[in-house]
Amino acid sequence: MAEIREVARPIELVRFADSASPDCPAAEVIPRERSERLDRLVNVALSAAALLIFFPVMLLVAVLVKLTSPGPILYVQTRVGRDRRQAPLSATYDRRMQDLGGQVFSIYKFRTMHVDAEDVSGVVWATKSDPRVTLVGRFLRKARLDELPQLVNVVQGDMNIVGPRPERPSIFARLRENIADYPLRQLAKPGITGWAQINQGYDQNLDDVRAKVRYDLEYINRQCLAEDFRIMLKTFPVVLFGKGGQ
Repeated sequence: MAEIREVARPIELVRFADSASPDCPAAEVIPRERSERLDRLVNVALSAAALLIFFPVMLLVAVLVKLTSPGPILYVQTRVGRDRRQAPLSATYDRRMQDLGGQVFSIYKFRTMHVDAEDVSGVVWATKSDPRVTLVGRFLRKARLDELPQLVNVVQGDMNIVGPRPERPSIFARLRENIADYPLRQLAKPGITGWAQINQGYDQNLDDVRAKVRYDLEYINRQCLAEDFRIMLKTFPVVLFGKGGQ
């Protein structure tokens, strides 16, 4: 059987009529051609190996979460994933066509907040010294250990190890209204880590998101397995030294 290759159509200056402006022009994004079958094989193999290696750590984290805060160990949240629908050249953004902006899926994380923490605050960005975060949760976020269950998402095919971070549908809807290029991130499958994550910490405002979007689009333009391995290697110092964690 011939190898299945996914060829992304070049997108030239895709502009979104409801949000593009002279101060924030739409980017030129030409996703690099990749072998989806090879990418899938590598991501599943690495994730399965990581799950075996980190199983004792994940077990310890699960016990700590359970003993220090009432509620479930895992936090399951809906996120917006890859949008496989190809936009025509010079397309105008139409939210009725895009729906939620991509395929939605359930992401897994170790719970770092108190149960029902968002009942009062609603869906908002995490802040420094966020009172909604538990004591153990603060450490997990700093070390990024709360992300380990997403290795299961990679095995399931919802994510890759490397790619733009997926966002919640309600936040995604707001961000695409304010940032012209934001939906272009969905041209790639989301990831646990990424070029934006190793260069910048958690989002706290729109300027942070705009900076991350630029990094994400840079990655999409040059994405390949060699780039993915380079980003994985650069992720270790971020985890070890808590760069950008909250």
